[in-house]
Amino acid sequence: MSDLHQSSDAHAHDHPHDHPHDHPHASDAPGLPEESLVLERALRELLIEKGVFGADELRAAVEAMEARGEVLGARVVARAWTDPAYEALLLSRPMEAIAVFGLSMGVNELCVVQNTRSVHNIVVCTLCSCYPRMILGIPPAWYKSRAYRARTVREPRAVLAEFGLDLPHSVEVRVHDSTADLRYLVLPKRPEGTDDWSEEALVPLVSRDSLIGVAEARRPGAEDGL
Repeated sequence: MSDLHQSSDAHAHDHPHDHPHDHPHASDAPGLPEESLVLERALRELLIEKGVFGADELRAAVEAMEARGEVLGARVVARAWTDPAYEALLLSRPMEAIAVFGLSMGVNELCVVQNTRSVHNIVVCTLCSCYPRMILGIPPAWYKSRAYRARTVREPRAVLAEFGLDLPHSVEVRVHDSTADLRYLVLPKRPEGTDDWSEEALVPLVSRDSLIGVAEARRPGAEDGL
């Protein structure tokens, strides 16, 4: 992501930058530091040796996490678009709502923020890469980059423009900073022209980027080329 654009647009920010994280600052360098890899291997081998879990169990857990993707979040959104009662549950008690699909955030809390005609939400983690992995899978590389983490809270409109989303100034942009304990998920606006669409048909319109807030949901027909 380039740093070519500067903006002084005001934005809403849910909490101050000094919120507690249980992780060190994320790095832009690929991979993990060598000492972290050594520590991870030693801890993993010790836990397997002590019988806390087996190698096959660990492998299955890793494969399950890697198999997760935005389709899980897309199904949640499509249900909310077609079921007002579920939408209300998702916004007020999101943990209960995602449990309908067999999803759990584990020890983390989840907050769902809704895009409207007058408000657009975008999610970031300024200090590391906190992300709703149980719903969206592995975060994209740009989400963890220093440029995105630093610039989104300072100039969200410029960042959105670089993703191809130019919002009118009448739309308020709200930035939500994830923490070690709290994850955010954006409920994007339902695309126009889909009033008679089924829940199943709506799922492909929900992209990962729209669930983070750097894009809107796909327009009807746009999903065919992806």
